[in-house]
Amino acid sequence: MTDAGRTYGACDLVVVGGGINGTAIARAAALAGLDVLLVEGNDLGSGTSSASTKLVHGGLRYLEHGEFALVRESLRERAILLRTAPHLVEPLQFVLEPAPGGRPWPVLRAGLWIYDLLAIGGTLPRSRSLTVRDRAGRKRQALAYWDARVDDSRLVVLNALDAAERGARILVRTRVTAVDRTGNDWRVSLVDGSGLERTISSRFLINAAGPWAGTVHGQATHSDYAHQVRLVRGSHLILRRKPADDAARLLQMPDGRVVFVIPYQRDFLLVGTTDIPVARPDEREPDPREVAYLLAAANSHLGEAVTEADIVWRFGGIRALFDDGSRDASKISRDYHFEVDRDRGLLSVIGGKVTTARSLAEHALAVLGLPAGATRERPLPGGNIASFASLLDQVRARWPFLGAERSLRMARAYGSRIDAVLGKAKCAADLGADFGCGLSEREVRYLCDTEWACSADDILWRRTKLGLLFTQEQAGRLQSWVAGHMPARTPRQDETAA
Repeated sequence: MTDAGRTYGACDLVVVGGGINGTAIARAAALAGLDVLLVEGNDLGSGTSSASTKLVHGGLRYLEHGEFALVRESLRERAILLRTAPHLVEPLQFVLEPAPGGRPWPVLRAGLWIYDLLAIGGTLPRSRSLTVRDRAGRKRQALAYWDARVDDSRLVVLNALDAAERGARILVRTRVTAVDRTGNDWRVSLVDGSGLERTISSRFLINAAGPWAGTVHGQATHSDYAHQVRLVRGSHLILRRKPADDAARLLQMPDGRVVFVIPYQRDFLLVGTTDIPVARPDEREPDPREVAYLLAAANSHLGEAVTEADIVWRFGGIRALFDDGSRDASKISRDYHFEVDRDRGLLSVIGGKVTTARSLAEHALAVLGLPAGATRERPLPGGNIASFASLLDQVRARWPFLGAERSLRMARAYGSRIDAVLGKAKCAADLGADFGCGLSEREVRYLCDTEWACSADDILWRRTKLGLLFTQEQAGRLQSWVAGHMPARTPRQDETAA
């Protein structure tokens, strides 16, 4: 334990929050040569950023609310992510069918025409009409359009990894206990999971704490900012249902909302999302009303009795949205809002989307008068590949013992950096112990030593999604290994005090 008042270093910028916005800001700042410290109270992406609908998309439904600028920005960023992270971001076709009481066919067609127009310059196909069959086998007209899907929590980690490799220090499981202004600098008091206290001095402070952004802003300004933030829970279900095809569905619900049904991890379906106002950031667990609503949506599409017994995983994420006065939570803008004190070098981020984090980061730094590194064309770690198909062929040729499913999973997760995980392994035995479902000791060691994983949950749910397949016994064995490995682990340079 150190003296609480002692300063343990100085930097140009402290970023509070290790979600997609915080890590994107840290990356852009580090690429510009700034001395950056990012602080996250739990695991990277463990809050809202790992509880999204796993999409990189323009937000078709935002057109109904007149948010054309947000949709255009999102579609531009979708094209950038498809180019800079082709291993992680994958094109996905959506099918949209008319529904009784839903939006009329001309409205749907016009909306997709505008969507295509705003996406000009991208590489995905334009929307089109197609014929589908209903549950009775009757033919009917539908519409198809394209967006993309992503492993959201891995996208967070890759932003942090790129930031760290350009000198940013990343502190996970480290809480901010106080924020004070002294002279021209911020003094940010921290405590980690072991009780180690430290104080960092910084000229600039960016608050990207997501659902806790109001609290952090209040700490920094000694004001009550919570009333400016609306907390809205979006819940999702993962169902044990093998998709009938590779397309996703956008379902029109009787209440006017839309629900996505998306093929997920080969043998599952992801169903979401909801918009439920909540009072506290910790109200993340989906409630029975949301579960029933999403099951009803799944049933309307599948035409079979899907029950709670089919749910493999349920999760909710708390979106912190700027209070624009909307009474309906689903109509609150998803665009981001900055609360800025330029004189004191303070910026708080409210809202934002996974898709637009890169452009948000550039904007946030510019508002404070700080430089941002060039990220528009820079591949995210693992993304410097000609195409994913060619990468997968290379992986399977070099490491044939991985098998079809494991090679696909690892190529998606690590891209061209899979070599750093597998190295010169010639056979499965070279990878060490097998914890189950193709998760090897060598991969686990890489995730702990390089990607800040500190627990079985970090690995199973935020680095690999193998938690969908692991048994409790396998997860327990993995946790025992991680717990034994962590004390002996040599701290990374980006985890040491400044």
